[in-house]
Amino acid sequence: MRFLAWLLRAFLFLVLLLFAFKNTSPVQLRFLFDTAWDVPLVLLLLAFFALGAALGVLACVGRLLRQRREIQSLRREAQLRPDAGTAVIPPQAGI
Repeated sequence: MRFLAWLLRAFLFLVLLLFAFKNTSPVQLRFLFDTAWDVPLVLLLLAFFALGAALGVLACVGRLLRQRREIQSLRREAQLRPDAGTAVIPPQAGI
């Protein structure tokens, strides 16, 4: 399974590398007040992909931290009550 995952990663890397080599032509990025910047298309695509990934991670950080705090408080609560969750329920007859 690991070999298959590495093979898929290598294939994806090669496809993206070929995509980068095919898109090296410069494009003009225009800003406000008539300023412009000539940049290779692949660099522009990579920059906006990285920006989108960073914003996606930042959007998830708050929820992740909240869940970690909740897990820690539940673990502390479970350690304070060692008898919680150890009750044995006898099976019902006829089932």
